[in-house]
Amino acid sequence: MIHPVPPVGTVFLVGAGPGDPDLLTLRAARLIMQAGLIVHDGLVDPAILALARPTAQLVSVAKSRSRHTMPQDEINALLVREALAGKDVVRLKGGDPFVFGRGGEEAEACHAAGVPVQVVPGISAALGAAAAAQIPLTHRDHASIVSFVAGQCKGLSDQDWSGLAGKGRTLVIYMGLATAEAISEKLMADGLAPEVPVAVIERATRPDMRVLRSSLAGLSALVADKKVKSPALIVIGEVAGESELELRALALEVAK
Repeated sequence: MIHPVPPVGTVFLVGAGPGDPDLLTLRAARLIMQAGLIVHDGLVDPAILALARPTAQLVSVAKSRSRHTMPQDEINALLVREALAGKDVVRLKGGDPFVFGRGGEEAEACHAAGVPVQVVPGISAALGAAAAAQIPLTHRDHASIVSFVAGQCKGLSDQDWSGLAGKGRTLVIYMGLATAEAISEKLMADGLAPEVPVAVIERATRPDMRVLRSSLAGLSALVADKKVKSPALIVIGEVAGESELELRALALEVAK
């Protein structure tokens, strides 16, 4: 007997945004609510996963600096295997799939196996965190250039970050908590002043969000003293100093 081959499913690389479910795109929300299989990162907020239907299969592929639930090549293989079995797969990622989300690697693996891929962008962690903290990444008086870098990656000490931070520039660092001391030393060695303002935004857009400030020289101590946990972003530059915009927002909150 010849068994019919199931049609190949589609892998949807979906950006879950910075955390708040209200910041999902309409298409992302629809896909999550309709999905039969969701493969999600550990940084996806539980409130977003709660949008899935009760019968949906949720597979966590959470990563941390010291422990990987599933290596990236196994995640790629999982997506391909389920799609070739005829399932549509929602691959749910924090922020945007193509901004430090390894979405490119997963799309390449799917294409190589003949699996169709659709990408649903999300609000990147940097943009969402900055907006929630009311820190403008660009500002006519302070910065006309913004750069994004990963603070936890191979060969960090060998990377050339000269020119990414300084006067008129904002530097946003993803995954930089564990390497905060090395990051500050690296930037100061490249000539950045120790007193340059730094903001650390923890759990951006969520009810327990914290915005912590220090100088570049005090970054490592701030992370340790305040026991900052992931997810968190580091913003370096003049825009990271307390602004009139934020002080007004704080005054309004106090007045309520």
